[in-house]
Amino acid sequence: MNISEKFWNKKAEGYAKSPISDEETYKRKLTETQSLLEKKMRLLEFGCGTGTTAMHHAPHVLHIDAIDISENMLDIGREKASKASIENITFTRSTLIEFNADAASLDVVLGLNVLHLLPDRQYVLTEVARILKPGGVFVSSTACLGNSYLRFIKPIVPLGKLLGVMPDVYVLTKSDLASEVHNSGFTIERQWHHGIKDAVVFMVARKL
Repeated sequence: MNISEKFWNKKAEGYAKSPISDEETYKRKLTETQSLLEKKMRLLEFGCGTGTTAMHHAPHVLHIDAIDISENMLDIGREKASKASIENITFTRSTLIEFNADAASLDVVLGLNVLHLLPDRQYVLTEVARILKPGGVFVSSTACLGNSYLRFIKPIVPLGKLLGVMPDVYVLTKSDLASEVHNSGFTIERQWHHGIKDAVVFMVARKL
């Protein structure tokens, strides 16, 4: 078990109990995502956490694979889905690369609040493109810390990670993100910003 996995396992219970910080923005993201969904679609969410977003989208698609590196997060998601009688979500402990979905097998991939936590971001984006069908959609929400005063956390991340008080966090800018998504074989159909200095980017990108 790596340090990031230990961190999120430890945080799982508190994370599940914490309220959504910006309910209006979260609802907007759900609505915009659901406008893209159809009942016949297969969707994958990586970095799904406790499965709240997957549960919101479950009635709108055929099936959701919800994956995360934290088994504790997934256990909470499984319990919530069971209590809600939602049967079309499969929760799996995995990274996107380890999950190794079949090429061109998915209609939609979600990566919400996760890309800035990944050391192999460009590789992950390439994998998203591989597993999406032609014309498939990638929906992401990413903290671009390089566009806010939070960029100054970069030097303290290694110590915070070592002490178990911070996960992996990587500083990127909005232009970094757009370039990496484009270079992975996507066209960006829409994006908007929110959060501190509008540093969080919600993006809908379509596989070429």
